[in-house]
Amino acid sequence: MGQLFCCLQVGQSSVAIKEEFGKFDGVLEPGCHFLPWIFGKRVVGYLSLRVQQLIVRCETKTKDNVFVTVVANVQYRTLANRASDAFYKLSNTKSQIQAYVFDVIRATVPKLNLDDAFVQKNEIAKAVEEELEKAMSAYGYEIVQTLIVDIEPDEQVKRAMNEINTAVRQRMTANEKAEAEKIIQIKKAEGEAESKYLSGLGIARQRQAIVDGLRDSVLGFAENVPGTTAKDIMDMVLVTQYFDTMKEIGATSKSSAVFIPHGPGAVRDVSTQIREGLLQASSLQ
Repeated sequence: MGQLFCCLQVGQSSVAIKEEFGKFDGVLEPGCHFLPWIFGKRVVGYLSLRVQQLIVRCETKTKDNVFVTVVANVQYRTLANRASDAFYKLSNTKSQIQAYVFDVIRATVPKLNLDDAFVQKNEIAKAVEEELEKAMSAYGYEIVQTLIVDIEPDEQVKRAMNEINTAVRQRMTANEKAEAEKIIQIKKAEGEAESKYLSGLGIARQRQAIVDGLRDSVLGFAENVPGTTAKDIMDMVLVTQYFDTMKEIGATSKSSAVFIPHGPGAVRDVSTQIREGLLQASSLQ
């Protein structure tokens, strides 16, 4: 109905290409325009000024001979002041952008190893963007941004990489575990050595205390009981130690009973046996 009255409406974020008898006659901005078609004026096409996105998947090979698929995301838009170039100079914008992306990626990635390609994704994207900017600006397009969103190696390469990482981590775990066990063994050995040292020190002090106690007992008994000799006192101490030992055996032995001579003469027999043993030891000296 609008064309019947020579009126035309152009939507927001878009422009219209106007011709007069087949010749370019200008660009119509968003809004309502008078277009006298009876004088050969007509709109031959529309261009969107919005940012558009093109996803490009490019298969290539790295420097270490690994085939990968590089996924690039190109964001572009038409320049309003270059709308005529964008409309007339390119017949297929997306195919043109895709061709340039392929060219740059296949010239850049083969110079990098697989690991470097993952690390230098930004450098690859920058190279693609610079090349596209130079090429597409001549056709009235602006490259807003270029992103390398993914680098996909072959499935077998992925599995191999995962196996390598798993082996490395297992080796690190084994090393850390062995180091921890080594530290435990060292600390355990140091603890045992310290324990034995302290035990030996305690036994030495105990024996020294026993010797000092016996000496003091002999000296004190000799002073309080005139006429006794050191040998008599030691015999009495030995008898006392014998009974203390029997007491400890009965208290700490795993067996439930200890058989010893019983009766009034038992003490005399024990004393006689100890005395005879002492006399025999003296005669041997």
